[in-house]
Amino acid sequence: MEQPVQTPQPAPRRISQERQRITGLPLYFQGYLSVRHVKSQEFSVYWTELRGTVLFFYDDKKASTYSQKLDISALTSATNIYPNENDSSQFILTLSNEELEVKADNCEYGKEWKGFILTVAKLSVPPDELLLPEQLTRMHEVLEKEKKRRITLDDHSNASLNKESLHESLPSKDNSSTATAMPACFYAVSRKEAIEMLEKNPSCGNLILRPGSDSKNYAITVRHGPNVPCIKHYRVMSKETSYIIELERKVSLASLQDVINYFVTQTQGNLKPFVMGACHNALRTAHSSESKTQKSPAEGQRHKEELTGTPLLQLS
Repeated sequence: MEQPVQTPQPAPRRISQERQRITGLPLYFQGYLSVRHVKSQEFSVYWTELRGTVLFFYDDKKASTYSQKLDISALTSATNIYPNENDSSQFILTLSNEELEVKADNCEYGKEWKGFILTVAKLSVPPDELLLPEQLTRMHEVLEKEKKRRITLDDHSNASLNKESLHESLPSKDNSSTATAMPACFYAVSRKEAIEMLEKNPSCGNLILRPGSDSKNYAITVRHGPNVPCIKHYRVMSKETSYIIELERKVSLASLQDVINYFVTQTQGNLKPFVMGACHNALRTAHSSESKTQKSPAEGQRHKEELTGTPLLQLS
């Protein structure tokens, strides 16, 4: 008779809070998974967290920084592989550009992982009659949270577009909720991934906030210049009550949103926060405003000087 599945104990609270700060995404499900790319030979075991529509893989349960991640927002399918002699559950996650083979400790745990993955990727609880009532209840709860999260992202995207089109700066607020809120253009990506996002999706914006290389501070990656785009990176140091942009003349601001606003307003709207949800809106407005917003190559080359008039310190 199959033994009941024991829910893995979560990571320590301090570690969980640090991961939340780094990723900026809500935690939906967690536990150990063995994964491998389909063409690889060996499985690697990771402590895995499903946050938003991203799977974060940690080398250790107590590690605060993830070693790999997989965005499943464009998931094509999750195909079952029959349990092997060790009674583990395996399935393949198929995306447009890659496949990942996943193995859980047992069938029940595998079905649960697959169910949560499909719920957030497809925004629908899978109609699996073998799932337990309590599992289905938790998936419905996660579904509602994810729907609300996406609605909030869309609202922020629309608000940002309206404010940027009017070249209005956002006033800084002193309340703690504003100071700790993560801007819509924050993504838990590496420098290389940020560059790829900006290059492949220019209509989504040209400024990304991301974790710093030390996982304690932050970095800004921008892509500017209409004809010959140039990539720049800036350090943003996190202090107890402020965030410091490391320019030649350092700028101290109360929140990360104020940091983003500073870059936008000081460049007179040439820099725009990168928000994936805003792409379709941006594409629709681009055609109608193209003739009005075209800038000369000289304007693009002056982009660096427009930011406070002082040299900017790049990340090494």
